[in-house]
Amino acid sequence: MKIAVTSTGPTLDDTVEARFGRCPYFLIIDPDTLEFEPIQNPNIALGGGAGIQSAQLMANKGVSVVLTGNCGPNAFQTFGAASVQVITGVNGQVRQAVEQYKSGALSSTTAPNVQSHFGMGVGGGMGRGGGMGRGMGMGQGRGWGSSGQPESTSLSKEEELKRLKDQANYLRKQIEDIESGINALEIK
Repeated sequence: MKIAVTSTGPTLDDTVEARFGRCPYFLIIDPDTLEFEPIQNPNIALGGGAGIQSAQLMANKGVSVVLTGNCGPNAFQTFGAASVQVITGVNGQVRQAVEQYKSGALSSTTAPNVQSHFGMGVGGGMGRGGGMGRGMGMGQGRGWGSSGQPESTSLSKEEELKRLKDQANYLRKQIEDIESGINALEIK
């Protein structure tokens, strides 16, 4: 059996990446032996379709289960067609996530937990034609890079609470990454 974990780096000691389709690495892991193959994500910079392409890559690698922070509808549908189980809301160190999976602490996801294009980055929504040529388009709309809100589905109260907590964790990580970048630039 093989499981895939989205990761910020190529080792078991790296952190689970919140984004599926645009994660830096996939770690294909044998959960019994912890032998693994790191795969740098070839789809990270795609303009669109990163989730679908990444899901197909995982299916082609013979993965049975995917552990990730978030999974959008297109990737989720691709996994469903390939009979790959998806578990979202996973965070922490990759090694710990695998141990949680092995212990039965993680449960399967029944629906995508974010909308399409969730991991495309941060954007202010400026422009996009909202101003009708009169310079009034500032902030009118979500823009291409919006992190977006998950699509509304009929989730139970517990699932909705979990989804909101997962999204808050993802946003906290984004803030940490931004602050690290700011600190690195201020030091230079």
